[in-house]
Amino acid sequence: MLIRFQVTNFRSILSTAELSMIAVDQDRDEVRPAELLGESLLTVAAIFGPNASGKSNVIAAFTWLRDAVQHSLRLWDRDIPIESHAFGNGPDTPSEFTVDLLVGGVRFEYVLQLDRTMVYYEGLFHYPEKKRRRIFEREGSELKLQRGLGGLSGTRELLTEATLALSVAARFKEPLVSDFVRTLTRAQTFGMPRRSRLGRTSGRYLPAARSSIRWFDNQATATQPALFDETDLPTPDRDLALALLRMADMGIVDVLIDEDEVPRAGDPGSVRLMRGVRLVHEAEEEQIPLDFIAESQGTQIWFDLIGPVLVALQAGTTLLFDELDASLHPTLTAQLIRLFHERATNPRGAQLIFAAHNTSLLNHLNRDEVWFTEKTRAGATRLGALAEFAGERVRTSQNLERAYLHGRFGAVPDVNQTDLLRSLRRIG
Repeated sequence: MLIRFQVTNFRSILSTAELSMIAVDQDRDEVRPAELLGESLLTVAAIFGPNASGKSNVIAAFTWLRDAVQHSLRLWDRDIPIESHAFGNGPDTPSEFTVDLLVGGVRFEYVLQLDRTMVYYEGLFHYPEKKRRRIFEREGSELKLQRGLGGLSGTRELLTEATLALSVAARFKEPLVSDFVRTLTRAQTFGMPRRSRLGRTSGRYLPAARSSIRWFDNQATATQPALFDETDLPTPDRDLALALLRMADMGIVDVLIDEDEVPRAGDPGSVRLMRGVRLVHEAEEEQIPLDFIAESQGTQIWFDLIGPVLVALQAGTTLLFDELDASLHPTLTAQLIRLFHERATNPRGAQLIFAAHNTSLLNHLNRDEVWFTEKTRAGATRLGALAEFAGERVRTSQNLERAYLHGRFGAVPDVNQTDLLRSLRRIG
């Protein structure tokens, strides 16, 4: 489980932003006790704020770190693809990331400092007895290892200025490293689906999430990060996936997976096999399958999120969701939050972290599950916890939606119509 995440100097985030999953109100069923940590952890966190305030960049920063661990050894060459803050001293200052994860009940901490040219500092630590112990620590090209981890010594030979030591060390299957990497890279990010870019022969081939398709068709190829093993993925359960699909009450009763030969673009003489999706709708006593492209955007999103949600719930992993409320009815969004809140549907402590605009969702969240972003005058993102706003004045019984909309916590758009009205008058 994620304990906390810190990021400095990434996109709109200049000063350190910290998202903590440590519960403030610990005496409730939704939180999960972590004995060695001496705290309880949240299974849901929501980020609200005006447009362009940096909500998405908090999620993007975690996603960047996850992808960096997966791909730095294979894809990074001389330049590190980091996106520092564009203003002030951002371009001339290293970016920093810190992530704390609960792995097997033990706290692990990973720290990274880098810019586009090199990795300056990197360290992986754990707290087996609540005391910090080093697994490895790297400054520039110099690497120090914990005693007894000689199996990681080969990391030095593959290490470059633009490669993460964690990416290299993961190849040597040392449990202290591989268990942490597995937990980090299992985190999934879900956002808005792309509309079809292709002139394919049938609308059923609009790219539905392959991770959802595999739950309805065991022959589909699973999409998984490079550091996963096949055994890490939950076994698909078609009945469970159908139950989640039907929960949306969209009149869909079944899913058909078709396999057709489709001509390869630019090569008329060859074909490739493609699996397409049709959703079966029922009206009165009639059932009709419709191509995926004919479905509404809300239906497409709900289908696409089935795979990521079920993987997270069954494996106890983290799901990050940008614009959770986009194209989904608030009732569906609330049901999704409930799936992660309740122990019956989330027995392994999966976590849902999402950005949203729909303030009605505040009625389904506790005060320690809510975070706000806003832009400073310098154009940088500031991330703040609702539970820390004005101390105890944020009561657990307070109507969070009403207070937020009345500007009680800030982080709402400052709508100034003066310039707009002045310009519109010129039209007349």
